[in-house]
Amino acid sequence: MTLAFDDILAARDRLQGHIERTPCRRSRTLSEITGADVWVKFENLQFTAAYKERGALNKLLQLTEAEKKRGVIAASAGNHSQGLAYHAARLGIPVTIVMPRATPFVKVQQTRAHGAEVVIDGDGYDEASAFAMKLREERDLVFVHPFNDLDVMAGQGTVALEMLEDAPDLEILPIPIGGGGLIAGMATAARHVKPDIKIVGVEPAMYPSFTAKMRGVNAGVSGGGATIAEGIAVKQVGDLSYAVVRPLVDEVLLIEEPFFERAVALYCNVEKTVTEGAGAASLAALLAYPERFRGKRCGLVITGGNIDTRLLASVLTRELVREQRIVSLRIIGDDRPGLLATVSAIIGRMGANIIEVAHNRLALDVPAKGAEFDILIETRDAQHTQEIMDALREAGYPPRAV
Repeated sequence: MTLAFDDILAARDRLQGHIERTPCRRSRTLSEITGADVWVKFENLQFTAAYKERGALNKLLQLTEAEKKRGVIAASAGNHSQGLAYHAARLGIPVTIVMPRATPFVKVQQTRAHGAEVVIDGDGYDEASAFAMKLREERDLVFVHPFNDLDVMAGQGTVALEMLEDAPDLEILPIPIGGGGLIAGMATAARHVKPDIKIVGVEPAMYPSFTAKMRGVNAGVSGGGATIAEGIAVKQVGDLSYAVVRPLVDEVLLIEEPFFERAVALYCNVEKTVTEGAGAASLAALLAYPERFRGKRCGLVITGGNIDTRLLASVLTRELVREQRIVSLRIIGDDRPGLLATVSAIIGRMGANIIEVAHNRLALDVPAKGAEFDILIETRDAQHTQEIMDALREAGYPPRAV
């Protein structure tokens, strides 16, 4: 069994009018930051905010009437479940979704809002999938796999067709890998349209499923962890998807967590668009391995935008800390009236904002007649922070960043 280009063309015709044809635009600012010529495909503009609608709907549209009446079931960390639930409801097909316990609440809530029966089970995708297979047998449902299915892969391949129509000069496609469905479809389509295009897989370092399979290692034994890219946190790549992708992929890059976070923050601050961790994986690859992409015309896919709002707030705040725009300064001085007012006046005069103050008189490394202040401040940038620290030092209150 293999994926044919004609299957992807048929999927494109099938999906027309049912999903968004999302824009693919050049990002001038991201190009300047990364050194590559960056084009971004905004799949977070789909109705369910992810590309997964494509594969799910392509599968649903090919079910027999008997299968539609029985209903479908799937296991998913979120985006496949939402796409399947939304389009199944449109087509009048009953749907059950098994989601891992760590699935972000926003994805659980949105999946239920589309009319699906949501069952929470398993510590990760693999456990949730095993439970879904058990329910399939008990209830005689049709299992719609999120990636290890040729019809699903064909639907995902339509992303690459649209990208190469909008930006035919693309030279390299860094594509996220979880189970392998997206890269299988996109690589098949892209290599048929443009045989010399380079295909680069992108995986979280915590879940190197494709890389492990290439090396003959069982990723399920060592892989795991709390990654922000939970949408591609799959311990075992699909057998079918791997067979399709392996001859087409040029290399696979492993990405550490800080790069996912920075990519999410950049999309928010630069493109004014919301992405989840997995959705920002392509950009994370450019940040982690700039030499691989510098000077090349790169096509990035924002695969999804379903991030928990609290997590997004945390990521954006952590990025401010990395950029030294939020800094905690520790100052030790005499415990006398007016000290805090003096220090605050200096910080205010320098144009910074005080967010929080902690006053500690009981620390044993502070003199008995002294006082310790931890002052959390917000500044313009790292240089501004240094200017404030210099001003405090000149005034006799040498600070230490903590």
